[in-house]
Amino acid sequence: MTTVVGGIGTSHVPAVGAAIDNGKQEEPYWRPYFDKIRPAREWMAAEQPDVCIIVYNDHASAFSLRLIPTFALGVAAEFQPADEGYGRRQVPVVQGHPELAWHLAESLIGDEFDITIVNEMDVDHGLTVPLSVMYGEPEAWPCQVIPICVNVIQYPPPSGKRCLSLGRAIRRALDSYEGSDAEGLRVAVFGTGGMSHQLQGERAGLVNPAFDTAFMDDLIAEPDAGSLRPHTDYIREAGSEGIELVMWLVMRGVLDDQVDEVFRMNHVPTSNTSNGLLILQNAR
Repeated sequence: MTTVVGGIGTSHVPAVGAAIDNGKQEEPYWRPYFDKIRPAREWMAAEQPDVCIIVYNDHASAFSLRLIPTFALGVAAEFQPADEGYGRRQVPVVQGHPELAWHLAESLIGDEFDITIVNEMDVDHGLTVPLSVMYGEPEAWPCQVIPICVNVIQYPPPSGKRCLSLGRAIRRALDSYEGSDAEGLRVAVFGTGGMSHQLQGERAGLVNPAFDTAFMDDLIAEPDAGSLRPHTDYIREAGSEGIELVMWLVMRGVLDDQVDEVFRMNHVPTSNTSNGLLILQNAR
């Protein structure tokens, strides 16, 4: 009943949001990055998804070390941008899709994923920056959003294999959706975070474009083999925050086994991060 228009893998670098919010897109440091992502925005404008499922990690905004769900699903009608210590981003309120979100909850739990259901939460840069990357600065986000939050902050995070399996369970849920707007509903799925970067310690500032390229190649051609990559490989090769890349595997799991690469970009550095953007569609 629903159509998956594509999957988007994207970094969620907070500095990108700050550059947009403060009108710095044309400054010499930022212009090369924003020039590179224009084709991705054109694709998004052409596809016009009705709903975006955004897989991201919270950065101590909605959750803290007091409560650490491995997978959390937002089912609210709206989600406010979080105050991450410097005020809320002046971006539109994120409008949810409760009917589809509750269907996802029922289907995923029936599929033996112990999802935490969240009726109220603020969403931080992990979710709002990807929207800004793909949509720019609209007065209102042109899609409804279902947030899925993954723990990649506190050990132990879920494995890549589990994340890929979650994506496949989401696809089964989408295929079985018979809600009031199911006919013709167009859905895009974001996997966010990464790419290679480390924010602290002796290796602060680490980026590894070769690893990032290999990760994207495996994601496209061999997702099952790539999903077996152990956490230690991400940390060793992509830095301590490189583990965020397991969330791209959720996105990949929603798509068919065979996919076409629509767009790829890797910009180094953005702030102190290897910034990647990848768009995939089911093979035609």
